[in-house]
Amino acid sequence: MTAKILDGKAIALELREKIAQKISDEVAKGKARPGLAVILVGADPASQVYVRNKKIACEKAGFNDVSLELPAETTQEELLAKIDELNAREDVHGIIVQLPVPKHINSEAIIERIDPKKDVDGFHPYNMGRLATRTLNLAPCTPHGVMTMLAKTGIQLRGLNAVVVGASNIVGVPMALELLNARATVTVCHSATQDLAQKVSEADLVVVGVGIPEMVKGAWIKPGAIVIDVGINRLDDGRLVGDVEYDIAKDKASWITPVPGGVGPMTIATLLENTVQAAYD
Repeated sequence: MTAKILDGKAIALELREKIAQKISDEVAKGKARPGLAVILVGADPASQVYVRNKKIACEKAGFNDVSLELPAETTQEELLAKIDELNAREDVHGIIVQLPVPKHINSEAIIERIDPKKDVDGFHPYNMGRLATRTLNLAPCTPHGVMTMLAKTGIQLRGLNAVVVGASNIVGVPMALELLNARATVTVCHSATQDLAQKVSEADLVVVGVGIPEMVKGAWIKPGAIVIDVGINRLDDGRLVGDVEYDIAKDKASWITPVPGGVGPMTIATLLENTVQAAYD
């Protein structure tokens, strides 16, 4: 068996084209273009690349870019004041603060200061709570993007045995909630999990987001399982790999996401989708 590829680039492009058309239609009705503010504090190289990609995606979709780049020495109080300004602006519909922030800033306090209606990352406790109670508002982008990808397989998630490896608030926990809401039976594995290989080997669907190169071995994958690899890691030789041992897993899975070109493009596309929802719904 050779797995079918869940092409995140293609799915994201399709979603972004729908978003651009939605904006065009709304602007034709006299409504404003969505405004997205991405706040970058400091000069972390990975964050700079990610923010640049977000800006390019916003431009192509027809957004107004109201992003801010602040020096690393920006105080928490100054950052909170900037968020307050953006919360009050009618031309700003979405606000995200690029993580990680410098160590002297409390990221939880920053996330909670964003107006939940403008929290297009979906990280605010209000939006996480809406997800947990099945009253979805603005969902965390990566897990919701994964759900969009899974829909493309045509496979019914209801009743599937799903294993989520990783329990972060950005991926693992909201991913588990998304799958629970789809009526899958969900197991969340983390650093204290015993016999991870056994749990993965029993899964019809595996979602991995731990940031450890090829931690989940291809031999663990159940024949015919769906494999979603959220991780992206650069090795010493320059290669990019995921958290799953791809070359072996692809010969056992029914569907698999590549790295790169899998989940990554969907995260940005879903951010744009959330911003459109915040602007017009």
